[in-house]
Amino acid sequence: MTIISNESLADVEFQLKWESAEARHNDIFHAKVNFWRDVLPSKMADQLVGSKSGDQFEITIRPGVDMDAYDDKKLMKLNRNQFNGAMNAPRYGRFYPRGLLKGLTNVFPGNIKPFRCAGIDDQTLLADFNHPLSLKEFKLSAIVHDSIIKPYDRGGECAVMLECAADGPGMQARQNGHPTDFFSENGFQREDNSSDHLFYQQPRFVNHLDVTAINSVSGIYGSLIMPGMDVLDLMSSWRSHVPESIDLKSLVGLGMNTEEMADNPQLKGHLVHDLNQNPRLPFSDDSFDRVICTVSVEYMTRPLEVFDDVARVLRKDGMFILTFSNRWFQPKVIRLWSELHEYERMGLVMEYFHKTGQYKDLETYSSRGLPRPESDKYYPQMLKSDPVYGVWGKVKK
Repeated sequence: MTIISNESLADVEFQLKWESAEARHNDIFHAKVNFWRDVLPSKMADQLVGSKSGDQFEITIRPGVDMDAYDDKKLMKLNRNQFNGAMNAPRYGRFYPRGLLKGLTNVFPGNIKPFRCAGIDDQTLLADFNHPLSLKEFKLSAIVHDSIIKPYDRGGECAVMLECAADGPGMQARQNGHPTDFFSENGFQREDNSSDHLFYQQPRFVNHLDVTAINSVSGIYGSLIMPGMDVLDLMSSWRSHVPESIDLKSLVGLGMNTEEMADNPQLKGHLVHDLNQNPRLPFSDDSFDRVICTVSVEYMTRPLEVFDDVARVLRKDGMFILTFSNRWFQPKVIRLWSELHEYERMGLVMEYFHKTGQYKDLETYSSRGLPRPESDKYYPQMLKSDPVYGVWGKVKK
């Protein structure tokens, strides 16, 4: 068993746990750490050196001590015309690439680092350049999975691990507790607004995630679904990704293609139903303990109505669990989804939960940085596994 030293390369899983006013959040970042080159928080580096596979450590990250604190000078009042007029009008609480701003020192076209629209009126835009977690104290843990003595040390770049782990987290929460303005008039339009029946009439027996990401999705479902439950697989397909080891009372599929669902070995029944045409679910009240939706929420054109009706069919203590990634069918994804930062998408799904007023105990989850399997068709063009994001909540009954 290799002990980590300053000459080691180690596979480390960083978990960033924090809370907003709206939800609990767990953001996971997997990294291969070069202990000679990369920068870790000193409290964590001291613990990791001398550790071995399976060891786990946790520290508290405090703004102003371990990362930049909130700075009022980074909250800037700009003229509306400094926002690139070729884009849609900025909206409250949304994040945008800094490169869309004009006339600011050290801000250049092409800069994708985000800022937040913290206020908006007819004449001005309040741009917040602070890190979204700059007012939060949070826990950062490190789990060692494997380590080796590196064979050589040349090339590469120094990585600041806290910056990598915290690049994105915070963006899923509301601005000062106020709802984010996601709901523009054309945000739920699609490139192809023709009947979904036509698009989905041919079966597609393909996986929309790589195997590693699928296992992450299965892990989420395995932690939230218990034996003996009735489960609805919403917008179902030929695989449900619920661990086969869970002995369910029933798993019912509701999707767009009967051939795909008929090939799903876990489904004990299935129905063809177009939620965008009719968001009313064809089930009686209190029918299910869990409703899952895998890599499909981005296709909902009437999500608030769907979320509202899911609450109807859930039993007391029932949960609605949604997982997604950063891949989709471009013609059918809603316009808004493709415009959002990946972490903002969790914020959008949280707003769906909030706007119905029928859910509580919201949680978000993200996992990124795992290696892509060499057997995957996109390897080696893409070395990292597809990221996995999840949002879930419990019905108020």
